Amino acid sequence: MNENKNKSLIETPNVSPCTFLNFPLVRNLDSLQADIAILGIPYGMPYDPDEMANDQSRAPDVIRQFRSKSSNYLSVNHFDWDLRGPLLDGHDIKIIDCGNVTADKSDRRQHYIRAEQVARKIFSQNATLITLGGDHGVPIPVMRALEVFETKVTLVQVDAHLDWRDHVNGEKEGYSSPIKRASEMPWIDKIIQIGLRGTGSARQQEVDDAIAYGATIFDAYEMHEIGMGAILDQIPDNGYYYLTIDADGIDPTIMPAVLAQIPGGLSWLQIRKLIHGLVNKGRVLGMDLVEIAPSYDVGHITMIHAERLICNFIGSCVRAGYYDTNSLGA
Repeated sequence: MNENKNKSLIETPNVSPCTFLNFPLVRNLDSLQADIAILGIPYGMPYDPDEMANDQSRAPDVIRQFRSKSSNYLSVNHFDWDLRGPLLDGHDIKIIDCGNVTADKSDRRQHYIRAEQVARKIFSQNATLITLGGDHGVPIPVMRALEVFETKVTLVQVDAHLDWRDHVNGEKEGYSSPIKRASEMPWIDKIIQIGLRGTGSARQQEVDDAIAYGATIFDAYEMHEIGMGAILDQIPDNGYYYLTIDADGIDPTIMPAVLAQIPGGLSWLQIRKLIHGLVNKGRVLGMDLVEIAPSYDVGHITMIHAERLICNFIGSCVRAGYYDTNSLGA
């Protein structure tokens, strides 16, 4: 793929864009060299024509802009008590922001095609991918790109919803279907689902499909009863993992900016423990944070927790030694 085609995969804004933590913006994917890459995938596959651009599609930029405004006191060189040291722990770690994947108004599927191309390029360089959505359809092309590792991957999902719908209105790649689509990918092995509660898109058929596949499901009430440590004990050790986090899986008291506000989700201590525990089990190849609807935020509390969540993921990957040789040994 030549440079001009590469540039078409990534948006080129008219003004200098904000990047997460003010890390450098890199659009040339052919010369990409990074340990960690941040990527915005704003648009999921809509169920209706007016859903292409929605509140969630603003989230990648809003997360970046909030963090950029806070950079004067949240320097990556400052001591971070979540990590017991500075973010990068004194290591020479290269983190880049690739901006947002482009969309095509005349062909809405191009957004997923381009997202998969970008994710494959990032994974091919052994970089850890952090994806900012967008609704929960956007991990589908990223999970397809995991094929490049040629290994079995355990999928860990945090969500209030099951996401096993085969289709909605004939659309098979929307926000109700990412786990169903993942179950069809040969490289996805075990599926762990955490935090389910309330009512949502799942019907008895979807529950039956998940059980038939062998998915391990911890509803929110079991999670609170047994604790995150017990859940981590049931995730296989020394493996490869992908972590998908729907913001509505986290309790709305700390992440109110979601369309499905359901009480009883993960607390901050629980999501932090999951992130650190999973990273130290083996190799987390990537993670996404999706379904944030910025208009629903209260006092920036969702953005604060989003920034903290991503920083804890980055810092724990660094401390787990992922980039000491940039190898994929678990």
